Amino acid sequence: MKKTFVIVALLLIVGSSVAQSLRVGAAMRVITPNPLLPVSGGVGTPKKATEKKGDLFARALVLEQGQTRIAIVSVDNIGWPSALGNRSRALIKSIPPENVLIGATHTHSAPDAYGFPDQNGNSLADLAYLDNCVKLIADAVNEAVGKLEPASLKIAVGEAKGKIAYNYYADQLYDPRCGVIQAIGTAGKNKGKAIATLVNYAIHPEVLGSGKGILSPDLCGPLYDRIEAKAGGMAIFMNGAQGGMVTADVRRENGQEANTWEECIRIGELLADEALRIVSTAEVLENPALSCAARTVEFPVDSEMMRYIIKKSPLKFELSSTGKVAAQINLLTIGQAQVLTIPGEALPNIGYYVKRHMPTKYPFLFGLTNDAFGYILTKVDFNSFKRYDYISRTSLGEMTGEIYMDAVLKWLAESPKPVTAAK
Repeated sequence: MKKTFVIVALLLIVGSSVAQSLRVGAAMRVITPNPLLPVSGGVGTPKKATEKKGDLFARALVLEQGQTRIAIVSVDNIGWPSALGNRSRALIKSIPPENVLIGATHTHSAPDAYGFPDQNGNSLADLAYLDNCVKLIADAVNEAVGKLEPASLKIAVGEAKGKIAYNYYADQLYDPRCGVIQAIGTAGKNKGKAIATLVNYAIHPEVLGSGKGILSPDLCGPLYDRIEAKAGGMAIFMNGAQGGMVTADVRRENGQEANTWEECIRIGELLADEALRIVSTAEVLENPALSCAARTVEFPVDSEMMRYIIKKSPLKFELSSTGKVAAQINLLTIGQAQVLTIPGEALPNIGYYVKRHMPTKYPFLFGLTNDAFGYILTKVDFNSFKRYDYISRTSLGEMTGEIYMDAVLKWLAESPKPVTAAK
């Protein structure tokens, strides 16, 4: 009897271990419009595109452990509002909608995804194109779910060295840290091979900008190509706290800038090489614990410009009777790493402050994720300097940063700290 009990107990332990093993899947869809559409660098009239440099993508990474399944999606666009993201979530039946994180790379050379209205309230956004993107994003996630396979992870955060980014407003005020999550197959045809490599770094992919007549993923395209050529699998880029104004370092002598595709290649490949260097010596995590939580945070819309966009856009953004918008914020734990999402372009001081309070050596911030409500400033920065005039006008309001920081710091204090392995 005792022997039978021991065997049953061992079977239960083994079964529990198998059930909790990590699985990962990745898939992508090309979302380049054909024929080409005008490109948007933000508020204002989109500029005609006459050529393309690289394709635009929706890239999906799905992680699963036991009953927890999470999708991380990156879209090559300046922003991807929840008005579009929620429609994709409705087409993804195998993942809870709150576990689907959809972020934008923030390329300034892609079609308008906000439906920015002009002074007469009319929008030039191509709604049929956006409808198709909604479906393609869901298709990518669904395919990634179908490709789930046993995997281990390597997770690292380190300084990306070289001429990659700087702060246009104050050149040293940016975060040089690059976070990397790499999934490696542990069985079957992908055993020992990279399934996907996620790069998290704060930068404006605006080397080309919207005025060149070029539709492009900007520096993200060469980054994808370089990682996939050197490491295999699929590359995915999630931006960070790049607001005000952490941009690509294309500076040359005498105040000149190299706004060329060749510079996109240089910066994208350099960032890719640095990401692979940073993760190369990371420990292989055989069964890192995985969790995903979501909360809704409301922000008042004090900006006249932002209220106008929200009310007049054909995407039908939701504005409450009290003049607030709601955004989903996610907190992920992946082994010893933590990931927090930001529904817009947080200034780097906000990013540093939040990371400093994350109880981990591996803090990740996914900016422009689940929503993209303009710039996010602290109240002391808001409208305080002439340099901040534009980003203050295109922010929801003075208290946006304070509300975000208060919400996530309280959440972090209430949440379990990350652990190395699943229990």
